[in-house]
Amino acid sequence: MRTRTFIVALIGLALLCAGVYGVYRIGMNRGMEVAAPARTPAAPTAATDQKAGAAADRKVLYWHDPMVPGQKFDKPGKSPFMDMDLVPVYSDAGAEQGTVAISPRVQQNLGVRTAEVTTGTLDSTVEAVGSVAFNERDVALVQARANGYIEKLFTRAPLDPVRKGQSLAELYVSDWVAAQEEYLSVRRMSGTALEALIDGARQRMRLAGMTEEQIRLVETSGKLHPRLSIVAPIGGVVAELTAREGMTVMTGAPLFRINGLGTVWVNAELPEAQAGEVRSGNDVEARTPSLPGSVFKGRVSAILPEVSPATRTLKVRMELANPRGQLIPGMFVTVSFTPARGKDVLLVPSEAVIRTGRRNVVMVAQDQGHFVPAEVQIGREADGRTEIVKGLQAGQKIVTSGQFLIDSEASLRGTEARLGSAGNESPRLPGPSASEARHRGTGKVESIGKDEITFSHGPIPSLKWGPMTMGFKASPQVRPKNIAVGDTVSFEFRQTPDGAYEVTSISPAPDAKSAIKGMPK
Repeated sequence: MRTRTFIVALIGLALLCAGVYGVYRIGMNRGMEVAAPARTPAAPTAATDQKAGAAADRKVLYWHDPMVPGQKFDKPGKSPFMDMDLVPVYSDAGAEQGTVAISPRVQQNLGVRTAEVTTGTLDSTVEAVGSVAFNERDVALVQARANGYIEKLFTRAPLDPVRKGQSLAELYVSDWVAAQEEYLSVRRMSGTALEALIDGARQRMRLAGMTEEQIRLVETSGKLHPRLSIVAPIGGVVAELTAREGMTVMTGAPLFRINGLGTVWVNAELPEAQAGEVRSGNDVEARTPSLPGSVFKGRVSAILPEVSPATRTLKVRMELANPRGQLIPGMFVTVSFTPARGKDVLLVPSEAVIRTGRRNVVMVAQDQGHFVPAEVQIGREADGRTEIVKGLQAGQKIVTSGQFLIDSEASLRGTEARLGSAGNESPRLPGPSASEARHRGTGKVESIGKDEITFSHGPIPSLKWGPMTMGFKASPQVRPKNIAVGDTVSFEFRQTPDGAYEVTSISPAPDAKSAIKGMPK
């Protein structure tokens, strides 16, 4: 009985304490409400109004995914490439996505140097090794003018040097004896009607193969001259010798072949990539180790239309002046080609170009220490300068030192958005790569450009895309002639390695009415 009374007393005491504590808390709360002033919405400050007005005045050009900046969207929403929202791009944006801002002090510590994009000509010099050969256009062939036999031979071996007008051989021509004796006999006759006979005898000497000089020698001397002295018509070397003393020759038989050395040919082989920079008529300079300090000048005579299947080179023929005969056939020379002056192109220092293997990038310096990467298309390279075909304009500032650090920072800035949502992505299952997968859709053609087609398409189930309007890369080969703006078409596309989407085929939609239902309005 006592125990039960004790338990009831304890319960009563606990209820009393709880009641007292509740009254205390109520009083405290009411006191705080009286002491604290009533909260009212914060009045907008001038700074808040300025920020809101600036945001409202900025014009949105398009939305895009920072990881795939090449794709543009006309309205906000989720990125079709990853689980993140599309980012707006404003018309007055001072820097594009991936822009890096570096203070002047840090630039100085990193050793950042810039250079200006200039215009000029890229006169690249191409060098090749060639061999000297005879100029086949500077050749003289000496033949026998009449039947006879060789009494004396003054040039006895091939490659003997000869001068112009030098005696090469002496022939005894028996047919000349009868013609000359007839002429001299008519000259000794007396009478008044002998001119016709003299002209006839002179003509028979011509038919026998005598020259006017030889006929004049017979007339002035009044003696027989049955021997023919053969002289060199040009200076050079005897390339071929078929005459020997005592041999009988017939009319027209070749006796000597003389090659001139006033000019020589140089045959060189150029790779296909460099042969495109050489044209017929370009000036050349040749040097040889056997004649140090000597420079031989000439020009490109011809580019032979033949490619060596083993070395994949083209043969270039040059004609060089050789006034002293120092260049000998078979000698090796080093030839420097000077291409003709080309048109002005954009030029940047070669060290400014970052070559990743898939693309070429330069870092463009903007105002207030901002740097932005720009993809460029490069051309030729020479003398430490590289031609820029596409991607830059004259007068822009580019980074020539420290650009690799800036490019790495720009890449990290571009991946920050993806890092924020990386934890929500599910692991990728094995399957075809993005460039191998093909996706199909139906939409309305909004515009057709040179390299891009814009569709207002319906849902794309394979990519979990909703209806939207976006542009696709497209080459002229995949665009049928019967497709025009406003047509409803079915198209197939794939994702390229750089993240863009490229149309692979287009055809008119078979059921245009049903296709229009799922398109964005």
